[in-house]
Amino acid sequence: MNSDSDLQIAGDILEVQHLLQPAREHPSTVAEFVGLARSIAADRAQWAPLVQYDTASRWYHRLRNVPQALGSARAGETPLGYEVWLLSWVPGQGSGLHDHGLSSGVLTVLDGQLTEHTRRGARALEAGAQRVFAPGYVHEVVNDSLEPAVSLHVYFPGLTDMPMHAAQCAPAAADVVPA
Repeated sequence: MNSDSDLQIAGDILEVQHLLQPAREHPSTVAEFVGLARSIAADRAQWAPLVQYDTASRWYHRLRNVPQALGSARAGETPLGYEVWLLSWVPGQGSGLHDHGLSSGVLTVLDGQLTEHTRRGARALEAGAQRVFAPGYVHEVVNDSLEPAVSLHVYFPGLTDMPMHAAQCAPAAADVVPA
């Protein structure tokens, strides 16, 4: 299983703006799930009043849960099944190194700044930044800044597993992937 992402093959859809689709009632493609995340992010009145900050543990709130309908794999039918989560991050909080099992996802930073760590390195994510990932994508998200942050996460199908991974200071020689 690829521990990074299928985006290495297909390229980053977020870099090809004309392929992004507006939000639909029942998204069925990666581009449509990105559109859903963008439409929720743009409607600050929908999510901002819900945000809470917890210094003892990461705060999260499920905004939407659409169960998968049987036979929904074809476009135009009822939902594929997805969840939308709102998370807050106080300075220093992080997710730990993990993947999302069989779920793909869209991570959108709503406020503040987060840092995503993968085996390829670290990437700063400012408000408005989005990341798209496939099943098996291993990463850690951390608030390395001095200000709180808020993020939106769409998982499709809905998140049923989030395996944690042991942190490694440096990859073993056999694990090094050419850039």
